Amino acid sequence: MPTNKKEGLLFGLMMVFGMVLFMYTYNLVMEGLWKELSIAAIALQFLITLMVAFIVESFLIGPLAGGFVSKLRYDKSKKWKNILAMSGCMVTGMVLTMSVFGLAVKFMISGIDGSLLSDYVQLVGQNFIMALPVQLLIVGPIARWVLTAFIQNGAHPETVIS
Repeated sequence: MPTNKKEGLLFGLMMVFGMVLFMYTYNLVMEGLWKELSIAAIALQFLITLMVAFIVESFLIGPLAGGFVSKLRYDKSKKWKNILAMSGCMVTGMVLTMSVFGLAVKFMISGIDGSLLSDYVQLVGQNFIMALPVQLLIVGPIARWVLTAFIQNGAHPETVIS
């Protein structure tokens, strides 16, 4: 886990990049938008989504989740419990906020068929089902490994791999 601001920033960037990569691709496929957009439009939207997600994570969800987790009563000496608590709070907060962003983008591209509230609830459910396992099983472990192996230890890739 990050021990200073620089590590926190790098760790946050890795987490946000990984989650946006997975979730953006997932939503493009689920909504069928990949058929309607050019590669340039997809790349531009990915970059915009990445910037929005980083700002939301850094200034809103990260601090709120950290404060909430610090007030939870559980055995904080167990690293895996800290990871589960923080990941659960981060995923919940990011899904709730980024689904608003996703709904706005969908509205601009193709419009909304049903009611805004029902589309939002459906999108939140669809995103949460994917985001939690991706965070717990793929992006989180990779980001923690990179943070520990390369950033905190100052190791070079060839010394860690061999």
